[in-house]
Amino acid sequence: MDPYEGLKLENQLCFPLYACAKEIVRRYKPFLDELDLTYTQYITMMLLWECRESNVKTLGERLYLDSGTLTPLLKKLEAKGYIARRRSDVDERNLIVTITDKGMALREKAVSVPENMGKCLKIKSEDAKQLYDILYRVLGSIS
Repeated sequence: MDPYEGLKLENQLCFPLYACAKEIVRRYKPFLDELDLTYTQYITMMLLWECRESNVKTLGERLYLDSGTLTPLLKKLEAKGYIARRRSDVDERNLIVTITDKGMALREKAVSVPENMGKCLKIKSEDAKQLYDILYRVLGSIS
């Protein structure tokens, strides 16, 4: 057996995951450009549309983003008027992020993004569900 077999690109699980993620995010770009959001800003807004308010630590954990990525992202969303940041009254070390009315209004413009993306991906819904489940199992196993 070739000792270098494990170094072949075709034998790496990480490569198709990386390439697929990169291509999917690229397909999101025209839809997100209409919203003036990057992909990471979009997923942050999606989470805030659900929960309305969160501390930064929880946002980072749920989005798999470190504070070095999340802090400038939140500053940009705040500058656009989509979120407000404030220190917690209970523990001022905690930064609380709250979606604004303007941020909630953006959800109406974003509602078509998942459907538009679904048209870009030529994959059966059962396969998409199976892939989703597998990817979350992988994330759970490495967290």
